[in-house]
Amino acid sequence: MDAASAADWRGLAPMRARSEASNYGMDPEGDRALKRKTKWMLFGAAVVSLALVVTAATAGQILPAACTTAATTAQAASAVSAVGIEADKTSPPVVAPPVAEQLSKAFHDVARTVQPSVVSISTMRKVEGVRGRGPFIVPFGRSPLRDFFGDDFFDRFFPQPAPEEGFVQQGLGTGVIVSEEGYVLTNFHVIDGADEVTVQLDDERELDAEVVGGDAKTDLAVIKVDAGEIEGGLKPARLGDSDQLEVGQWVVAIGNPFGLRASITAGIVSAKGRSRVGLADYEDFIQTDAAINPGNSGGPLVNLRGEVVGINTAILSRSGGYMGIGLAIPINMARTIMDSLIEHGRVDRGWLGVSIQDLTEDLAASFGYDSTDGVLIGDVTDGSPAEKAGLKQGDIIVRFNGEPVKGVDELRIEVAATAPGTRVELQVFRDGKLQDVDVELGRLEDEEEVAAPEREIAGERLGMSVRTLTDDVAQRLGYEINPGGVVITAVEPFGPAARAGLRPRDVILRVQGVEIDSADDFRREIRRHDLDRGVRLTVLSGDVERFVILKSRR
Repeated sequence: MDAASAADWRGLAPMRARSEASNYGMDPEGDRALKRKTKWMLFGAAVVSLALVVTAATAGQILPAACTTAATTAQAASAVSAVGIEADKTSPPVVAPPVAEQLSKAFHDVARTVQPSVVSISTMRKVEGVRGRGPFIVPFGRSPLRDFFGDDFFDRFFPQPAPEEGFVQQGLGTGVIVSEEGYVLTNFHVIDGADEVTVQLDDERELDAEVVGGDAKTDLAVIKVDAGEIEGGLKPARLGDSDQLEVGQWVVAIGNPFGLRASITAGIVSAKGRSRVGLADYEDFIQTDAAINPGNSGGPLVNLRGEVVGINTAILSRSGGYMGIGLAIPINMARTIMDSLIEHGRVDRGWLGVSIQDLTEDLAASFGYDSTDGVLIGDVTDGSPAEKAGLKQGDIIVRFNGEPVKGVDELRIEVAATAPGTRVELQVFRDGKLQDVDVELGRLEDEEEVAAPEREIAGERLGMSVRTLTDDVAQRLGYEINPGGVVITAVEPFGPAARAGLRPRDVILRVQGVEIDSADDFRREIRRHDLDRGVRLTVLSGDVERFVILKSRR
């Protein structure tokens, strides 16, 4: 090594030695600095400790939680080290907040409590008709592909399967046990037209069921199983009070979506009082975002106390699957229908005999009325309870039996839910002042309507409901100019209208060539023809007119 190199090495050695000495406290200056740092660290630790003591004394939670977390972490680290994994490379365990734990337990308790009261319903229906069509289905007329390629080519490469005369159609739904005697509440559309109904209990035992009664106007039905066959008896669900539901409240839906038995989903009450959806004549739905899918129909919607507050009925969807909007019938409405079906096998509804409409600000002002609450009487049926009581066209019904009336749907439901023969007190606004009118309700017959004739049902034998096509409805359907006629609002699955190819939103323009302008016109013209032989309808679907032969249910 030359002199320069030796000098360089001697110059570096003391620097390295000084650095090492500082690390081990051999340098006086470094030692004093270390002591100063140590004092400040001890002081900081004392301050932190004092803060923890004060916080623990006031809250009583932080130190125990910290100790618990530290102990849990240490145990997890020890367990991980025992299997040869470095503890510092694993994620620490999560300590759930108490509120989350309580909510999870609430869901668990609801499931455990209500599930034994929920049943799966299977139905079988014998269908007389032809099933079996090829891949190219043309609703009307001959396939253009057949015309282009020719019959021989089309039949060779696209053979049509042999039609099957008569077949069995199976259905699936849900129900909830409501009594120890074996009564089960479900949706009407679940059991409608069924030849056989089978109930599967929560423990997978199967029982035959009979239909006690059904009500298409609310889409509710009651079936019954032989409770004597069940060892230990049945466990009915506890029914709650749907009037006490609040928007934002947690609810749980239980059912058999797509045949997946005893499925539970959770959500909140998104809205109350949903109506004019087109699913039933009397609508007052609870809207929820708890997932409801095909097979859930008829199952219970339950609050976190384990009380049934609704009967899951339908979803609003563009795809046919769950999109966040589920609808349930309030249990208070369902209970009234259920009791009537069990006692009488039918539903007797009150009848007032008026045509009513909602109030707008301009309409109310024209009558000198300063609110839009209430309903306006547009017409009074001759010989009806309303006429006998002295109600007049232009009266505004403000209260029904002391309760405020908000709109048409609310009044229709209240009147229909009141037993025929009951005397009710109406408060009406007439000629600038309020007055009370006593009315004895009549019995609502199938061809009558308590109110709002524009939502007239076109007869059970046709399997559909229609309403007058107003300018407002026409615009919502996409028509710049109202074509007139009536619009189909609901079609019963597998009913006469469905078999004829009619669908909701179709517009019926003419009956046997006669133009119609309202639901009353439609009903009057329908009654003039032999529906067993069929009647010709001119139907507007979108912007295409077509003819349909509609025959009644035999």
